[in-house]
Amino acid sequence: MASNMVEALIDICQKTHLDELYIVDRLEQTLAKNYADILHLEHGARVTIDRVTGKVYVYELIPKGEPDPETGEYQDFDERDVTPKEASRLVVQHTKQELAEIIRSAGRQQIFEEFSKRVGDLITGTVLQTTSDFAIIKIRDGVEAELPYFDPHRYPDERNERPANEHYAHNQRLRALIVEVRDPHANQQQIRGERQRPSIVVSRTHPDLISRLFELEVPEIFDGVVSIASVAREPGIRSKIAVSSTDPHLDPVGACVGPKGSRVRTVVSELRGERVDVVMWSDDPAINVANALSPAKVSRVLVDKENNYATVIVPDDQLSLAIGKEGQNARLAARLTGMHIDIKNETLAADILRDLKKAPQSVDKDGDYRCEFVSDDKGQCRNVARPGSRYCRLHEQLASGAQSDFSDDPDSLI
Repeated sequence: MASNMVEALIDICQKTHLDELYIVDRLEQTLAKNYADILHLEHGARVTIDRVTGKVYVYELIPKGEPDPETGEYQDFDERDVTPKEASRLVVQHTKQELAEIIRSAGRQQIFEEFSKRVGDLITGTVLQTTSDFAIIKIRDGVEAELPYFDPHRYPDERNERPANEHYAHNQRLRALIVEVRDPHANQQQIRGERQRPSIVVSRTHPDLISRLFELEVPEIFDGVVSIASVAREPGIRSKIAVSSTDPHLDPVGACVGPKGSRVRTVVSELRGERVDVVMWSDDPAINVANALSPAKVSRVLVDKENNYATVIVPDDQLSLAIGKEGQNARLAARLTGMHIDIKNETLAADILRDLKKAPQSVDKDGDYRCEFVSDDKGQCRNVARPGSRYCRLHEQLASGAQSDFSDDPDSLI
């Protein structure tokens, strides 16, 4: 019986990639608690398992000396052999559940130690199981990850890491980003039904997923010649990625797109048809905003750096393209650049400048004069006027360009 137990334990450890000695140590601690209860040992027991034969030895702890005056606990013990005749049989009968829990806990700890350092890495796995709330992704033998897509109305505290347009089938291969590795000792594990959820949480909606996919497809990014400056994403629908190059002779956008679009097409395929726009990053905020609004052509960009605000003027026929369906293009451009973007067509901008009305001069609570610009909805600008000027920085630039003709050249940026 003992030798059979050792063989079974070795077989389990090999299948779960766990350290046999660690499992034996944990099993000894669990058995010591069990035998202390079974044999009614007042001061506990110590259990040892022969690593070769699997024979179990139980020793009663007998205190010696005086207890600690502060804690009342004994520090030194003598041991007396109280091993039952059928100790090995009792081990099998009483520790199946404990052994399963030890192996499960040790496995989760091993996974945590390995994968907690890999948060943000890309993994490739196979869909093992799908439920209404999450999918189980097999990374390798003995290691699984969870891709959650809980209903936010029913489970507001849970994650939703699946794009709305994606559905997964059994044995389907997919790539995902590791976003969290749960600590097995944090008491945050949850059980739904009879299956305990894996420690590793992966995502298909995180913006960094696009960065990692481009690193795989574009050698220049992997080598550090081309860098990804910013990513804005609406998962499953559309994304924008801004890139730059340390080599002035290398086109970073062309490197990411690839010959005949082969590289970006591979990324789009992995993202299940999500549209990906690759634009050039610039340290000039005006040029950066104009590039971010691609594919729309921009006539002029007025930037208020103090308020992180950009007013963009586009040709009349480019207004809908610049804004995008339901404001998607403008919204992604704002996320990509980190600026608030206000888009106007040339006709509206010219009318505003032509019909610019002087507002009654007003003073704010600090004694500063307010900007005199009045919008078409009769609302006066709330900014403080620049010293010696009737307007704030932004509307002063607009006013200074009132007599200038608007250009269709996208490179004529201010």
